Amino acid sequence: MRYYLIAGEASGDLHGSNLLKGLSAIDPAPDFRYWGGDLMKQQGGTLVKHYREHNIMGFLEVLQNLRKIKRYFRFCKQDIMQYRPDVLILIDYPGFNLRIAEFAWKHGIKVYYYISPKVWAWKESRVKKIKAFVHRMFIIFPFEKEFYKKHNFPVEFYGNPLIDAVNEHKKKALTFDRFIQENNLSYKPVIAVLPGSRKQEIDRNLDVMQKLIKSYPDYQFVIAGARSIPPDYYKKFIDPEQVHFVHDKTYDLLNFSQAAIVTSGTATLEAALFEVPQVVCYRANPISYMIAKWFVKTPYISLVNLNLQEEAVKEFIQKEMNPPNLKEELDKIVNDKEYRNRMLWYYSKLNKILGGSGASKRFAKAIYESLK
Repeated sequence: MRYYLIAGEASGDLHGSNLLKGLSAIDPAPDFRYWGGDLMKQQGGTLVKHYREHNIMGFLEVLQNLRKIKRYFRFCKQDIMQYRPDVLILIDYPGFNLRIAEFAWKHGIKVYYYISPKVWAWKESRVKKIKAFVHRMFIIFPFEKEFYKKHNFPVEFYGNPLIDAVNEHKKKALTFDRFIQENNLSYKPVIAVLPGSRKQEIDRNLDVMQKLIKSYPDYQFVIAGARSIPPDYYKKFIDPEQVHFVHDKTYDLLNFSQAAIVTSGTATLEAALFEVPQVVCYRANPISYMIAKWFVKTPYISLVNLNLQEEAVKEFIQKEMNPPNLKEELDKIVNDKEYRNRMLWYYSKLNKILGGSGASKRFAKAIYESLK
C-alpha cells in the first residue's frame, strides 16, 4: 500500500512514527511518503517536509505568514497528485489538514484522520468538513466518542499510542547513575521543566518557570529541550549556574523526575504516564489568548484533566501563571505525601481510561485491513 501522511508538530511526529511502525509490521510491502519529523524518518519512507518548516501557531502568527502557508498548500497538493497514494492519513494539525482533506476527497483519494483535531474545544464548525471529506476518523481519547456521537459521525477508538511509546522507553531506559553522568547532573532530586515544543511557547513560559529555582535549593531543575528546537535557542534563557539543560531527552528526564512544571500539551499526558506529579501552565500571545478565550469551550487545558473530566492536576493560564501560584502548587507536590499520592491515583485511573498498551498495532491493523 502507498501511504501519504501529514503531521505538523512534534506530537504528530511521535504518533506518526508509531503508526508507521505498526503498518510496517502488518503490510508486506508498505510505501510511505510524509510530512513529519525525525521520528517518522527513523521508520523509513520519504520525508517530504519537516514540521519545523511549516509549524506556525497562534492567530497573529498565522496572519503574518499567510504567503508562506499558501506556498505549502500548493506544494502539498502537487506532491499528493504525483504520488497518488492509496490513502491520505492526516494527523491532527486541522488548519492545514482539513483543507488538504477536501482537495484529496475531490480527487478520489481515501482520507483517514488519525488523531482528531480538537474540534470539541473550539471551532466545532469544522465537524462539517470532517463529515464531508473524511472517510474514517480514528480517535485517541475516549471522551471524543460522545462528541462525535452528538454529530452523528462514527469514530474508532483503539487506545492511546502514547502508552506504547512510554512503555517502550521504560524497557530500554538508562540507569539513574548513567543519566546523571551523561548529563553532568548531581544526585539531588530532579524537578523537570518542560517549556513546550514551539519557540513561541518557550519565549513566553520558560522565564516564569525558572523563577522558582532559588526557592528549592535541595532540588536540581533540569530543562527538557525539544527535539524540534536547536539547543542554541535556549541559551538566551538559561543561566547554567542555576539550571541544567538536556536536549531531546525528555523521556529520560521524566523517568527520573520527582516533579515537573509542564507547558500544556502532549507533555502533560507524558508526565502522567511516567507517574510524575506536575503543575500545568500556559502563556500565549495576549491577542491570540483573547481571541481563543471567546471560542475555547473546555473547562480544562491539560490532557490529563480533559480525559479524567475532573481536576487531577492544577492548571495556571496566562496571568495566573506567575511564580507565587506555581510555587504554592509545587510546594504541595514535593512536600505533601498525601497530595502526591492523590495525583498518582488519578494517573492510574487515567491509564485505564486510555485503553492500555498495544494501541499503535490495533490502529495499524484497522487501517490496513480497511484498504485491502
